[in-house]
Amino acid sequence: MILEHPERLIVAAVFMLLFGCVMPFLMVIKVFESTFFLNFLSYTMSVLGLLLGIVGIAMMRARRKKNSDDDDMYR
Repeated sequence: MILEHPERLIVAAVFMLLFGCVMPFLMVIKVFESTFFLNFLSYTMSVLGLLLGIVGIAMMRARRKKNSDDDDMYR
């Protein structure tokens, strides 16, 4: 499951953020026609990528903290 591998979640978030940044640029330089659907899709991908990235980083940090707490017997 993807929740067991936060690295995959972060990779997916990076691709979503890239899509959310590149698509508006391509619409501005007239490679793609600017439509409501593409505008909404790029905005949604950007926001979801940001949220997934934050969740992935938090999950990595929690897992690392749990592993370091297990190693520290005197804490």
